[in-house]
Amino acid sequence: MNPLSRLFTWMEKVRREKREYKQLQAKVDALPKEYSYTYHKIEHYMWAHSGGDGMDVIAIMTDVYDLFEAGAAQGRGVLDITGEDVADFADELLANAKTWTTNQHDALNRDIQRMIKREGDQR
Repeated sequence: MNPLSRLFTWMEKVRREKREYKQLQAKVDALPKEYSYTYHKIEHYMWAHSGGDGMDVIAIMTDVYDLFEAGAAQGRGVLDITGEDVADFADELLANAKTWTTNQHDALNRDIQRMIKREGDQR
């Protein structure tokens, strides 16, 4: 695939993801206020910790929407879904996502291993 084709493919992917994200946001805004507010606060918290291109966070937040939609349909309060410690709920969701902490963790190990290998090669 030539570079121009790759660029157009990438641009289309970004456009599609942006459209899907906006559709998700519209559905979130249609939830009861306590759910919508909590969703947006969790989302803000997640973006502050996300790493890479953020697609992990979007997938997680789609799952959160599904949980919230089901909870709202059952007439449950949002804290019945998240628990009282909403930050802990968000941290659990981030456990399997790529975060800046993960990036720093990986970089630290990688850099030290490279230096030790270089030093070993020079001996």
